[in-house]
Amino acid sequence: MTVLVLAGTREGREIAAGLAERAIPVLASIAGRTRRPLDPGVPLRTGGFGGADGFRDVLRDEGVTAVIDATHPFAEEITARTARICREEGLPHLLLRRPGWTPGPGDDWTFIAREADLARHAPPGATVFLATGPQRIDRFTGLEGRRVLCRRVDPAPEPFPFEGGDWVVGRPPFGLDDEKALFALLGVDLLVTKNSGGPEGRAKLDAARALRLPVVLLDRPPLPEGVEPVQTVAEALHWAEEL
Repeated sequence: MTVLVLAGTREGREIAAGLAERAIPVLASIAGRTRRPLDPGVPLRTGGFGGADGFRDVLRDEGVTAVIDATHPFAEEITARTARICREEGLPHLLLRRPGWTPGPGDDWTFIAREADLARHAPPGATVFLATGPQRIDRFTGLEGRRVLCRRVDPAPEPFPFEGGDWVVGRPPFGLDDEKALFALLGVDLLVTKNSGGPEGRAKLDAARALRLPVVLLDRPPLPEGVEPVQTVAEALHWAEEL
């Protein structure tokens, strides 16, 4: 038995380590988008699969007998592809999705379905901080007249796509005081983020609450049809042990 863990999240790394502790053979896979990715401490492959055929090749060449998808909640394409191929190949497949964030007292949150909807909630002249990563920044359209800032992990190889805007380079984790100081220094008027959930990215939302900043959150993409996710590392490890 070899479990392939798509391990680009904290939960994915914890699952991989937990499988190794239980003497269950595991191969972790990460996309490798950042220059210094965190090592899960188990056999690791880095980089994309090269499409559906490449994914099937890895399943066959590595003797994979089960797959745990613990990718980011917004990794829509790879999640859909993984579910489809595992179904076609008859491989046991599990999806882990941490719970999303929910607003509490003092929060001023608006949820949107797609990036293009942001323009309706960003006042002219506002400084908009995109804590969404750079991968889909081109989908934020209609933001002329706003100062747009976008945070990324590594320095950008390309110029910023919006006039008058800029990249903000920083490597997580970010603490509450750091986020408050950054938003105040940059004069942020509106925080934009994905509804990723989890404790690691929570500080920016707590900082927005403390500074009384409105927040726009992108809704999660729909799950593949017929897939019922688990929400915790313990559930994923129990599933693997039961196999």
